[in-house]
Amino acid sequence: MLNDQSILRHIERQPHQSAGYKQLVREMGLRGEERRQLAERIQALVKSGRLIETGRERFTLAEHAAARQNLIAGRLTMHRDGYGFVIPNAGQRLEKIEGDIFIPPPAIGSAMHGDQVLVELTRKSADARAEGRILRVLTRGNPTVVGTFHYGSRQNHVTPMDEKITQEIIIPRGMEWPPSTGKLGAIDASHGQTAGPSTTRPPDPQTRRVGNERVRSGRDDNRVEIHDPVVTKSGVPRSSRPLARAGQSGASRDRVLGNEARRSEWTDLEGVVVEVEITDWPSPTESPRGRVVEILGYEDDFGVDVEIVIRKFHLPHRFPVEVLDEAQQFEAVIPATELRHRRDYRSLPIVTIDGETARDFDDAVTVRRTSNGHFELQVHIADVAHYVREDSRIDLEARLRGTSVYFPDRAVPMLPIELSTDLCSLRPQVDRMVLSCVMEIDHQGEITGYRLNEGVIRSAERMTYTDVNLILEGDHRLRERYHKLVDVFELMRELAMILNRKRVRRGSIDFDLPEPVIEFDEFGLMKSIVPSERNIAHRLIEEFMLAANECVASYLENKGVPSLYRIHEKPDPKRVMEFETIAAKFGYSLGVGALPVKRVQFKAERRERYGTGRGAKTLEIPEDVHITPRMYQKLTQKIAGKPEERILSYLMLRSLRQARYSERNEGHFALAAPTYTHFTSPIRRYPDLIVHRILKDVLRESAEQEEHGVDVGVGSVEKIGEAQSPWSKRPTLSPKHGEKGGAPADLHETSHSSKRRLSGAPGLTGAPMAEVGQAPTSPYVQRQSRQVQPEGRHKRSPGREPWVSGAPESRVASATTPIPEQELHDIADESSQSERRADEAERELMEWKKMKFMEQRLGDEFDGLIVSVTKFGMFVELNDMFIEGLVPLGSLTDDRYVYHENTRQMIGQRSRKTYSLGDPIRVIVDRIDRMQHRIQFAVVEEPRPSSRRAKKQR
Repeated sequence: MLNDQSILRHIERQPHQSAGYKQLVREMGLRGEERRQLAERIQALVKSGRLIETGRERFTLAEHAAARQNLIAGRLTMHRDGYGFVIPNAGQRLEKIEGDIFIPPPAIGSAMHGDQVLVELTRKSADARAEGRILRVLTRGNPTVVGTFHYGSRQNHVTPMDEKITQEIIIPRGMEWPPSTGKLGAIDASHGQTAGPSTTRPPDPQTRRVGNERVRSGRDDNRVEIHDPVVTKSGVPRSSRPLARAGQSGASRDRVLGNEARRSEWTDLEGVVVEVEITDWPSPTESPRGRVVEILGYEDDFGVDVEIVIRKFHLPHRFPVEVLDEAQQFEAVIPATELRHRRDYRSLPIVTIDGETARDFDDAVTVRRTSNGHFELQVHIADVAHYVREDSRIDLEARLRGTSVYFPDRAVPMLPIELSTDLCSLRPQVDRMVLSCVMEIDHQGEITGYRLNEGVIRSAERMTYTDVNLILEGDHRLRERYHKLVDVFELMRELAMILNRKRVRRGSIDFDLPEPVIEFDEFGLMKSIVPSERNIAHRLIEEFMLAANECVASYLENKGVPSLYRIHEKPDPKRVMEFETIAAKFGYSLGVGALPVKRVQFKAERRERYGTGRGAKTLEIPEDVHITPRMYQKLTQKIAGKPEERILSYLMLRSLRQARYSERNEGHFALAAPTYTHFTSPIRRYPDLIVHRILKDVLRESAEQEEHGVDVGVGSVEKIGEAQSPWSKRPTLSPKHGEKGGAPADLHETSHSSKRRLSGAPGLTGAPMAEVGQAPTSPYVQRQSRQVQPEGRHKRSPGREPWVSGAPESRVASATTPIPEQELHDIADESSQSERRADEAERELMEWKKMKFMEQRLGDEFDGLIVSVTKFGMFVELNDMFIEGLVPLGSLTDDRYVYHENTRQMIGQRSRKTYSLGDPIRVIVDRIDRMQHRIQFAVVEEPRPSSRRAKKQR
């Protein structure tokens, strides 16, 4: 069978562990479709870093290339001064080499920022840094570039707006205009209208950080774009395909533009922002060449900034016609045959709680008491997987996008609006299919049992955070309006507080850092930047979504089936100690103690200095440090309400790693959760959709119960204490999922003979769940016999679960798993990269908006806080405005200041005046750097006393 392991083993047996594509085809005896599969698998192995393309269609094992040939593949990131760094791909880092590989300007060659390149290491310095030269470009990172058009006496050119793309793009004569003409902002009659400018306040921030995890508390896609496909001559990937011309007929439904940018025709492109497709890549002696494919407008025109960011980050923003056609073929009515396989929740008081302008409602909740006094929490998530089938046109497009991207005045959705805001959205008083997680929770917040099944709901109300908060605060008018739901909201609040206290006991870190929200006036112009508003309603949804995510992750892990997990690794020891150094100056510590270090010397340097009387330089490499989430939690509680809370919370957050997706469960450090996944947002996150598919397959093949034709998965979440935490001093080690030695030790032993008995699930008491509409009882008890076979549903053969081979104790995943583990690995990597790209795009646009906002305030004075001190200046954040700017070192003219790295301070040599982290400071807005999108401040100097007053004082 052709798989990654067989390909790697074959290459490993070759001389120099290298082989060509045609050689592999010949030696492995591949024909027809197998040859295409080989090409796809090789490209996937190159992308994952396990193979390196060292020649034309020739591939080498990454470990061999790095160790024997000093070759490393990675992504090039450029600096505006002409040099760059190559970030090695996963699995490509060498021992005794720290950081990225420095590439001097002469060694850049024809590479550009963002390219995947092959690097040869040329020098290793004594401080474990490496230098190299680029041998060749593997794949191009920027097939299109956004920049400002300029006419020239000899040739026209475009200056890229990304300062890391250091070369101007030459535009040959005749290539200045897009190939077709049309009105800018034209309406595509076949697919809808252009959205207009925002005239209301943009949506409240939809996420916040709970345990370094951006937890949903209401997303918004008030501006949903749909875009038409254009195929370029160069075969640019769809994520980067430009329109033939900005605003050409039938191609601009994605635009939100002000009247300034709505031009019927362009006669002069000087200073206009355009998108350029590169036709000739640079060489050491020639600049790149390209052709204009889209005219965006002037940089200051309303709405153009978003268009620039979308294209700069190559966000897929045009739905192909076949995707739109497929989305319009779904029926709005749920067939009766489908309803027979789903549990009916339509009579329950289930509600959605979102922001005021949200349009995609992918979760709905309700809470009620059971007969034993516990809580029954129901979390219902839109069953997107029912519509978006594997390898369908919509599925492939959703995987390409990875996530919805949210900007202040619009959204770039993952799914077409026919699904995201209609068929999959849990709109009020409309029947919608869901995947349900029904949990029984005791008064300590422990989940004593849960049930997972497909269902159908009819949302009773579309609630907002503001209204729910006012109801809970006693607003008489709203309590009267929603009198049937007031008791439900009261129960929700009680349960949310219990769940939060449980997470605190467990050690979960809760960074309550406010995020900036842009407010617009009635003309769609930005008028202010304010902190996000969070209330108890946000907390309700956060806690309920966290609980559901943990239940689903626990269930799939206990089943032994490969799945996607949301993981968060322990912090890097070096970053922990850097934080400890800074925190100590404020009188705080995480309590990690002394950092264990390993001292090493390079043999080459020892040989070089032998006999010279000079010893080789000793390097101190930090080793693993004992750190737990509870240490962060305790420090967070200690600094709460203190003046230094803002700066230390920010630095603590920076010391943590970024959470990511993985096919291997490694726990979630910041949430102090041994098992966690993303399940609750399948409309806007592709990993959630994958988890839905896996869960539906598992329920269909091996659910513990069947109730009136409904497959029901049953389980419980083990109570986690400090002793069981994966980050405790003596963690219990078990083989990782998918490795030899079996599955994790906490898996429940379940086989066909024990299917009616759920072992390892304490706290399952009471009677079977009552029918919907009756008083609820504790539902997690005995199994009903699975005698009713739903019509049209494939069932497993008796006595066999498809992903279990051999004895039930082994729980080793077989080749018949719902999704192969290698495929999950690829999806996890792609989704993590898409998430990073979306975050960077959202962050850059926010900085752009801030810069434009401060242009009107040049010369104004503000109070701020020093949040970072560097050798070239210090960064100051303005109080209550979330606007950060640089005070350059050269602007401090009252003395000669020197940066002290060990204390991270600026100290005046004559006056000994000191600028330190966390110091309050008053600054004036000095200038705006449009190229770097940076605001520069200057310190407001204190008035000096006059000489006459000084004499009187003496």
